[in-house]
Amino acid sequence: MKIDDVKRRAFAMPLTNPAFPPGPYRFVDREFLVITYRTDPDALREVVPEPLQFTEPIVKYEFIRMPDSTGFGDYTESGQVIPVEFEGRAGGYVHSMYLNDEAPIAGGRELWGFPKKLAAPSMTVEKDTLLGTLDYGSVRVATATMGFKHRMLDPNPVLASMLLPNYLLKIIPHVDGSARICELVRYFLEDVTIKGAWTGPAALELAHHALAPVAMLPVLEIVSGVHILTDMTLGMGSVVHDYLA
Repeated sequence: MKIDDVKRRAFAMPLTNPAFPPGPYRFVDREFLVITYRTDPDALREVVPEPLQFTEPIVKYEFIRMPDSTGFGDYTESGQVIPVEFEGRAGGYVHSMYLNDEAPIAGGRELWGFPKKLAAPSMTVEKDTLLGTLDYGSVRVATATMGFKHRMLDPNPVLASMLLPNYLLKIIPHVDGSARICELVRYFLEDVTIKGAWTGPAALELAHHALAPVAMLPVLEIVSGVHILTDMTLGMGSVVHDYLA
């Protein structure tokens, strides 16, 4: 293989058989269970990187069911998003993500810098309850419950919240172990269609785990539970701050 061939074909690892295809990445019937809760502000200060800032000690714990995802297939995801501000504009900082499919783990980390790790999340309906669970190995580290479709929500505020910018801390090491890339990345959800949105009574329990430390942002008070069904495209990112510049 010639040098020009390597440069032409280089998209993702491995060169001759990338773990994921080029985008765009479209999601059909993407389903969210989002439990919003108050946490310890000192704990948030330890994990929110400047120049992002939080105004309230709020965390959104998410379970996301993705049965039809371009290039990524059928998988489930779970993690924490922290409402933040950047240059005076509201958005969300993706703090942790756990999922059960290699392609979106590789693609999410390599392209955008999503903080993805392999685990076993689940989102199901058990009779009258929407249930989200996250297991890391054999250990249950998160359990969320919500009354199933108790009250329909106005889709317009839900859509507006999903169109806000999202932020990631992308880190790729050099071959000597030092940081070669350390960037604050911004991305947007695009072409979003809200197919349904509901709320109901909600609860969230987090357990401590050394390698899945979701409980480091403790649940002090439940603010709300939201269940959303959407179609959307995951937009590509842009660098808004280079920590190594």
